[in-house]
Amino acid sequence: MGTHGNLSINSENIFPIIKKWLYSDHDIFFRELISNGCDAITKLKKLEVMGEYQLPDDNKFKIEVIVNDKEKTLTFIDNGIGMTADEVNEYINQIAFSGAEAFLKQYKDKTSEDQIIGHFGLGFYSAFMVADKVTIDTLSFKDGAKAVHWECDGGTEFDMDEGDRTERGTKITLYLNDDSLEFANEYRAKEVIMKYCSFMPTEIYLTNPNAEVQYDTIDPSEVLESDTVIETVVEPEKIEEKENEDGTKETVVITPEMTKTKIVRRPVALNDTTPLWTKHPNDCTEEEYKDFYRSVFHDFKEPLFWIHLNMDYPFNLKGILYFPKINTEYDSIEGTIKLYNNQVFIADNIKEVIPEFLMLLKGVIDCPDLPLNVSRSALQNDGFVKKISDYITKKVADKLSGMCKTEKESYEKYWDDINPFIKFGCLKDDKFCEKMNDYILFKNLDGKYLTLPECLEENKEKHENTVFYVTDEIAQGQYIKMFKDEGMDAVILKHNIDQPFITHLETKNESVKFQRIDADLTDNFKEAEEEASEETKASYDKLTELFKKSLNNDKLEIKVEKLKNEKISSMVTLSEESRRMQDMMKMYGMMGMDPSMFGTNLTLVLNANNDLVKHLMNNVESENASLFCEQLYDLAVLQHEQLNPDAMAKFVERSNKIMMLLV
Repeated sequence: MGTHGNLSINSENIFPIIKKWLYSDHDIFFRELISNGCDAITKLKKLEVMGEYQLPDDNKFKIEVIVNDKEKTLTFIDNGIGMTADEVNEYINQIAFSGAEAFLKQYKDKTSEDQIIGHFGLGFYSAFMVADKVTIDTLSFKDGAKAVHWECDGGTEFDMDEGDRTERGTKITLYLNDDSLEFANEYRAKEVIMKYCSFMPTEIYLTNPNAEVQYDTIDPSEVLESDTVIETVVEPEKIEEKENEDGTKETVVITPEMTKTKIVRRPVALNDTTPLWTKHPNDCTEEEYKDFYRSVFHDFKEPLFWIHLNMDYPFNLKGILYFPKINTEYDSIEGTIKLYNNQVFIADNIKEVIPEFLMLLKGVIDCPDLPLNVSRSALQNDGFVKKISDYITKKVADKLSGMCKTEKESYEKYWDDINPFIKFGCLKDDKFCEKMNDYILFKNLDGKYLTLPECLEENKEKHENTVFYVTDEIAQGQYIKMFKDEGMDAVILKHNIDQPFITHLETKNESVKFQRIDADLTDNFKEAEEEASEETKASYDKLTELFKKSLNNDKLEIKVEKLKNEKISSMVTLSEESRRMQDMMKMYGMMGMDPSMFGTNLTLVLNANNDLVKHLMNNVESENASLFCEQLYDLAVLQHEQLNPDAMAKFVERSNKIMMLLV
């Protein structure tokens, strides 16, 4: 017999889930309860704007958090809209019925939802993650409303009676369990509030009734209207005995300079209700941007520059992205993008909203339109999120390209710091790469910054569509000199990201080829000569055999060329394809394999115009010929890469032996 019915949810089963697993961080209840208070105040503000409620002249909206370590309680008080008994029954007793949604539905034609924080009605229950019992004392703003007292010990039963609250608003008291007493500590509470609530739109105050009264003793003229005067202290006259030069003594009366006053200073709000990103970029100064960066990220190195995002359509998004100065040798190249929803902190570095390459930056993004999940801690999958991510990428590309066009000198000054970020962005995001293609700079051997077309123009006469590059200006110094002697240029690419980046550029620009400066030698560095005679070829062959035998390497490829620079004795080259294969092997941990499997052997080039090489050609049978062959080979390799420890030890020992021959 078939049965048809409705699925039901048993509150006894769902309540433990809400309490323990809905939120990944137990301290997040601070954010939820303070957010609820902010919502209650925002609702009342909107009702006043609509003319449905008149606030008293002395009204000041605030959230008060009271920690009491002696009573093991934590209290949250707001002076917002408050609740009636019916509303408590509807919003609190029915789990997941959102008061914010009901309010927006009721006033959908008169207000917008961009300032209401809560949407799911579950935040209140996060209190039970840390409390054995929770009480609510609330009084609605409505005329004739009666106060309500509600309490629950964490089970599915509650008690609700008429309360004794006389002020409009809501007071929520948490009776902390033994595992959560840390939250009744004033300093711990402040730490959590600063983490989640630093920029909430209502002022937040933290008080501790058990703390000693802190007061200042000051000049009466410095007392503010907001200060609380405890007592006035009149300093008494002082009588001192003074000794004269002649040894006689006299009594001197010293009159006090001022009457001093003991005061208790007005408490200061923990949060900034109008953070910098909420202001229009034209209203923000350079110093304000820097101060905000220092206070939020605790980084006292000044940022290079920043982008202020300010968008109202087709979605609401504001924020500031900073380009930090990165010391790539020591610092981790990982930034922090803080995501906010209506000035409420959600999380750091949410990859769905922040494109991966922007994670190198530091900044804040506030988007009230984000489709958050019920715990307000993560995003629901939504195509809308992709649009936000694309917008942020576009704004960053627009800022960088605009800077290159209008502030070229500044752009060049920042280039060494920001180029890893831009190259990483090009690798990760095709749209970003397309926008930045004409604004990627390359620093040449003279320290001049060139675009890709300008790089190609430098060597156009001798090597069309080829960009030569240097990865180590010291090790490749000999090759650099050869290039300069021939009037050729190269660019400096020594960051780890440069190798995958130039491969990516070659795929985007099919006619362009990047080649390291010590790759296969070109005809530019050789003497123009006729075909070598048979006798010369025989000498070259003997020299080649000598080197292979001395180095015990029959597979070594050796070329004997007449180079224009007679001072160069030997050098090694490696084809660009082989080098990139080696880089790939390193990347994937394949260095135990034989490089020759992929054609990655070095080629040794001997300069037939060099006196030492000539001497070896004429004395292949000499006693020290092998010694010099080994030394020439190691010298050539040293200009290309580091010797391994064993080879370096032999090189030093051999160098000493050669010097002894000269003694």
